[in-house]
Amino acid sequence: MIPLSSRRALMTAVAIVCSAAGLPAWAGQSAESLALGAPGGAPVTDRLIVKYREGALATAAMDRTQELANRSGVQLRVLRDTALGAKVIKMDQRLALKDARRLARALAADPDVEYAEPDQILQAQLTPNDTSYASQWHYYEATGGLNLPPAWDKSTGAGVVVAVVDTGYRPHADLAANLVAGYDMIADTATANDGGGRDADPSDPGDWIAANECGYTHSAQNSSWHGTHVAGTIAAVTNNASGVAGVAFGAKVQPVRVLGKCGGYTSDIADGIIWASGGTVSGVPANATPARVINMSLGGSGACSTTTQNAINGARSRGTVVVVAAGNSNANASNFNPANCAGVITVAAVGRTGARAYYSNYGAVVDVAAPGGDMSTGTANGVYSTLNAGTSTPGADSYAYYQGTSMATPHVAGAVALMLAANPALTPDEVETRLKGSTRAFPGTCSQCGTGIVDASAAVDAATAVTPPPTWTDVNEVESNNTRAAAQTITPDPARVLGTVGSTSDTDYYKISVASGATVVGSLTPNASADYDLYLYNSSGTQLASSTLGTGAVDTITRTNTGAATTWYLRVRYYSGGTGATNGAYTLTIDR
Repeated sequence: MIPLSSRRALMTAVAIVCSAAGLPAWAGQSAESLALGAPGGAPVTDRLIVKYREGALATAAMDRTQELANRSGVQLRVLRDTALGAKVIKMDQRLALKDARRLARALAADPDVEYAEPDQILQAQLTPNDTSYASQWHYYEATGGLNLPPAWDKSTGAGVVVAVVDTGYRPHADLAANLVAGYDMIADTATANDGGGRDADPSDPGDWIAANECGYTHSAQNSSWHGTHVAGTIAAVTNNASGVAGVAFGAKVQPVRVLGKCGGYTSDIADGIIWASGGTVSGVPANATPARVINMSLGGSGACSTTTQNAINGARSRGTVVVVAAGNSNANASNFNPANCAGVITVAAVGRTGARAYYSNYGAVVDVAAPGGDMSTGTANGVYSTLNAGTSTPGADSYAYYQGTSMATPHVAGAVALMLAANPALTPDEVETRLKGSTRAFPGTCSQCGTGIVDASAAVDAATAVTPPPTWTDVNEVESNNTRAAAQTITPDPARVLGTVGSTSDTDYYKISVASGATVVGSLTPNASADYDLYLYNSSGTQLASSTLGTGAVDTITRTNTGAATTWYLRVRYYSGGTGATNGAYTLTIDR
């Protein structure tokens, strides 16, 4: 429990205005009425992530946090600080995720709280089934495969490290030679299931669970060995006359263990992203072999958390491409994270026919599709890769068919490794643009599945293609353009807008026409001392994408219009730094 001295409690009582529901409110905002119920069958968590503002009186702010939790019948204690400077706070009970979100929103009403959100438990994205042997159709078949054989003549992924942020690994004989040192990021001993917390051993002890063990109603489940299956697709040892091949068999896999019993916490996953990409995580040794690609075949419901988005932004700033699963709920991926996070490559799954797999999520946030298998038409139509035969604890090496967007994602991560081995100078945005531009059309129905099925050979060609720089047409900003209704229309393509942030409250909107199938690339370059952010909205004002990197950084958004011709809006928003005719100058390039 966060300590409350009598003096601090008195200060808190003065600072808090109680609402009619008996809960505190800050800055004139009414706190939500929190009727926190039992989890039942809904997703649950027993943790929150709270970031206090710089310069805030931390003790008093934490006291107010505890006071609100007390009134909701919840006791809190600080577990640790995250690599992003927030605090992981444990509750003395599990709450349904919807109730944890309500509590977090109430905490965030405190002016000294930058943000508060549930430390959500995400799950591996797969639909496993029984083991069977068959060929890897998903690599070479013309209908639903990745077109790998001609790609291997040009690149094998040599020199590229791909981090698999997942359940860890088993030292499978068909995989071990292509592993580099990783890390176990699971801080909670019960979740880790290996007798300890964070350490340098990311091997997978098994993630089996008994019925209802995770705090909600569910059946017993055997260990998935999910990370081992994903890793084998990316870089199983190849040309060894045994087992299976890997998409980028010349690359190395870095196992970063974040999922254990019942899944994994957002705070651990975010630290895993940061560490894998070469960032600093307190208490964890520096990563000697930072990854150029991160594979995240995991997810959960709800919006992209601030914690996850900040971790992804940091990884991208270090040159790392983040590839994530769209999810397996046959629903719009915009309602699932990290599929809906900005700056990631979100992957849907197709089956052997090249049509969308029945389970795969879809929607405007999906960038591309790849073979994930569809075992409703037979086990051999799944994705075949390395596994372990143990039902709970580790057993012998094995192979198995799995299906899911979890299986589609490593196909794309491997293809990205092939691209980066062929052209290491590519930025994350350039990788995404060239990958999406080199996909092939769907032979079956796959509405809102991105630009097409990833074609590994065409992607490698696109990675090495010399693209002439665009000839920009300069357009001067015309005020007033501080609302969507007053947005300045940008007609030239490509265009370079010469704009100015006039004040800390200034915001600039630009209106563009976007053809069906067109890919819009917007890049915002501020002056060196300023931090301006870039957002993209559709014609209804719904945010489609954003880029919110730090001071002096170039924010880039890449988005493909998968629907009919439409109107989109790019918005430049002040965050910090200079303003005015000189210190507030920026350029916004728009290419479509």
